[in-house]
Amino acid sequence: MLAGQAASLRVNLFLHATLVAYYKKGANIMTYTDQEKTDIIAQYRQGKPIQELCAEYSVCVRTIYRWAKLYCPAVPDERRTCTVKEYDALLRRVAKLENMVAILQTVGCTVHAPLKERLGELELLYGQYDVHTLCEAMNVSRGTFYNHILRNKRSNAWFQKRREEYCGLIREVFDEYRQVLGAEKIRTILVQRGHQVSPEYVAKLMKEMGLTSIRSTAKQDYMKLHEPEKKRNVLRQQFQADRLNQIWVSDVTCFKLGELYLYTCVILDLFSRRVVAYKVSRKNSTQLITSTFKDAWEQRAPDTGLIFHSDRGAQYTSHRFRQLLHERAVVQSFSNSRKPHGNAVAESFFATLKKEDLYRKDYTSEAAFKRGLASYIEFYSTQRPHRTLKNLTPCQVEDAFMSDKS
Repeated sequence: MLAGQAASLRVNLFLHATLVAYYKKGANIMTYTDQEKTDIIAQYRQGKPIQELCAEYSVCVRTIYRWAKLYCPAVPDERRTCTVKEYDALLRRVAKLENMVAILQTVGCTVHAPLKERLGELELLYGQYDVHTLCEAMNVSRGTFYNHILRNKRSNAWFQKRREEYCGLIREVFDEYRQVLGAEKIRTILVQRGHQVSPEYVAKLMKEMGLTSIRSTAKQDYMKLHEPEKKRNVLRQQFQADRLNQIWVSDVTCFKLGELYLYTCVILDLFSRRVVAYKVSRKNSTQLITSTFKDAWEQRAPDTGLIFHSDRGAQYTSHRFRQLLHERAVVQSFSNSRKPHGNAVAESFFATLKKEDLYRKDYTSEAAFKRGLASYIEFYSTQRPHRTLKNLTPCQVEDAFMSDKS
């Protein structure tokens, strides 16, 4: 608040002084000798506010500034300070001049040498200093220098040697700092170690070598590392089995019965295509999946190493169901996301069920639906031939397998 009031006061003084000087212009014009003007400017140089000078001597601000240029132009202003922006610009200018001096001391010719000779000398320093500084030091246009570089780059053995050198340095720093640094920080470390190189060149070489900071891909790499263990696709759409109880496939479908939605879960043996177990529920829940699997397990008692394949539905990926499979040493397999044919056998069964039974009959109750479903599954397993099974029924395939086994 005090700062604002002070600023307002200075503005008022400035306006007052200007008006006073203006109105006195015709009637009572103040005149000052050169010595008096010098004294006034000396006060200004020493830090006295210009508004106070204007009010005291009845002159306008423009007059003070004009006198400052005419009188005491060489008097230093020890109180004057520069802004942060001006200071940074001065630092950059000093650094650039130092680099230009270093360039002139390094090259083996002068700025008056033939252009071809100067380009050859600058080519040796390319990458150690920025192009602007190089070209300004040797009085060469950037366009000419870039054309020279691009023309000779592929056939120049020096560039290849320099590239190999920096590739080794970059990889060394990258590994030294546990592969967590990007191009900018690697470039900073190289400069600290005496290697002048641009961040763009470091980034280019890192891309060519396939080096990426693990900070940028840490989460993705972690997920990729653990995702295959959690939801890997063991079958990879190879829906074939060599024996019974080697691979089971499962899925859930929904059928609307009036205002009621009924969910049916089935488990099929991939070898015989027989429905091992099924359940009907009004909720598509984990309980539906686990109870169906338990029924199938009790009926078949499969050997260790059973593969259970399904889609990535929440019920199949739930901790409860996966723990159930883990306790029985069952290998869980998932179809890939957004791949409609990833669980083709189970989905094909439901398509056949709906076309051959559910869409053809008008079930009026849940009990009638369950009876019809049981009847069709019995028909599907014992009477309906399957082209995949060489027109045998699932039961015939299982009987033949058991006969060969015995």
